[in-house]
Amino acid sequence: MKEIEIKVKGMVCEGCENRVKNALSTIDGIERVEANHITGIVRVILEKEIEKSVIEEKINDLGFETVKEDV
Repeated sequence: MKEIEIKVKGMVCEGCENRVKNALSTIDGIERVEANHITGIVRVILEKEIEKSVIEEKINDLGFETVKEDV
């Protein structure tokens, strides 16, 4: 299993967390989603390989902003 962590701006409540969790759970290959509006972190546990950009796009489509990490 692989884990992806994404920093997200705009989640302000548990309702926001649930919107993100429900939307990402529809993507084939995602086993579990954890979202925390206080830390702004979304953690995704994968069953199979999925591009991070696919997950970020889904989050952005919900109206939240994913933060690109400087490497």
